[in-house]
Amino acid sequence: MTPEEVGRRVVALLTPVEATASVSGGQAHARATVDVPPVAWADTLRAVRDDVELACDFFDWLSAVDELAAGFDVVVHLWSTRHRHGVLLRTRVPRQSPTVASVVDVFPGAAWHERETHEMFGVDFTGHRDLAPLLLPPEFEGHPLRKEFVLASRVAKPWPGAKEPGESEAGGGRRAVRPPGVPAPGEWGAVPAPAGPVTVGEGAPARAPRERPARPAAGARPPRTPRSGAAGDGPACGDQGGDQGGTA
Repeated sequence: MTPEEVGRRVVALLTPVEATASVSGGQAHARATVDVPPVAWADTLRAVRDDVELACDFFDWLSAVDELAAGFDVVVHLWSTRHRHGVLLRTRVPRQSPTVASVVDVFPGAAWHERETHEMFGVDFTGHRDLAPLLLPPEFEGHPLRKEFVLASRVAKPWPGAKEPGESEAGGGRRAVRPPGVPAPGEWGAVPAPAGPVTVGEGAPARAPRERPARPAAGARPPRTPRSGAAGDGPACGDQGGDQGGTA
């Protein structure tokens, strides 16, 4: 079945429940996406699993999406091992009381996913027997995948990049600070020094060019004085060579 046919089949199974079918992106990997009300959540998964034409018997994954003031979208992906097609089922729960029925009785593999979604987003799954912490320590407060959650590391240490929604007010762009005494760009060379004292990170007065002694002209250098040997030393290399030459 094509994604469009899968979506129409799910809507027909849920009648008279109001459901909306669409097709996700992904081109060749597109999936039928069906939005259902929270009250029909568990019944929808059961119907999609038991229908002969759909036969979505494989539970793939379940998670949530934070839609801010609109609430949370709980999303599940099911797959048919017989017909080789899948479907995305989605329901939206309010932000003030994000609660939806557990589907562990329909797909036991959803137990781990519901625990994670409860821990990360704060969505409650009624009928789940154990929504204990799964990945975070028991003393952890808050739900880190909610968009209003502020990372503790960014509160303790200002973020060097541009401030984003939800980050601490201490964040901001990083200002380049020059070491003391290093002039700013454009202040090198014989540029008048700025008036007033120079503070850390500000431009330093330009240094006057250092005068170097003029080099002597070619051929005007004084001859080098030959180094004489110390007392008790043997003859110099030149003398020794001369003696050897005389002996020869």
